[in-house]
Amino acid sequence: MTDPVLAVHGLTKSFGALTACDGVSLDLRPGEIHALIGPNGAGKSTLIKQIAGEIAPDAGTIHFLGRDVTDLDAAARARMGLGRSFQISAVIPEFTVLQNVILAQLGAEGRVFRFLRAALSDRRALGRARDQLERVRLAHRLADRASEISHGERRRLELAMALALRPRAFLLDEPMAGMGAEGVVDMTALLDSLRFEAPILLIEHDMDAVFALADRISVLVYGALIATGGVQEIKRNRAVQRAYLGEEEVA
Repeated sequence: MTDPVLAVHGLTKSFGALTACDGVSLDLRPGEIHALIGPNGAGKSTLIKQIAGEIAPDAGTIHFLGRDVTDLDAAARARMGLGRSFQISAVIPEFTVLQNVILAQLGAEGRVFRFLRAALSDRRALGRARDQLERVRLAHRLADRASEISHGERRRLELAMALALRPRAFLLDEPMAGMGAEGVVDMTALLDSLRFEAPILLIEHDMDAVFALADRISVLVYGALIATGGVQEIKRNRAVQRAYLGEEEVA
């Protein structure tokens, strides 16, 4: 079997008396979308923040591309190619769509904000940014401020910014959040097209999107994984139905 791109073993995190992540182990394999689902407060975002390097686990290990990255900070993991998008959009509203992607490129290269002006005149950097915006169907908005584009477009911009990291894996936290039906359809198609560029660990509450996209699904409840499997296996799992999907089996 192909080695996983990302592997988490026994990850544990507590905040006082609350155990938000309780010995979680999972992996992400090349070419797949692995969805992480569970009720609000299950610990999904806490798990993603530990994987991204934003908070340190109390116990457990995180391996990325075969390397133990448990003690690396978020910036170092990003430079290795761990692409992150957030439940709440992290774009800079006052900057143009193009400037946001250029800034993400600077971060990926370990450069700082003061190099923005130089990067905006660098043909190669501009070409890469335009290519990323083309991928997410935002090339026509590159001169618009991020504050002027729609919610769905901001989510696609965030993906373009993640692509600037030349990712080897994506961590996506509710990319469909706040979208209407048409936006969900567009984002589902976009994510499906990205899986072979870099596998995706996906947190998402839209179960139609999860069932359409996921190769595997892991279910987190009260900080602990209660099941991992394919779509049909998860739909039939009685513990999952009781905890999250509802008592009736999902068709």
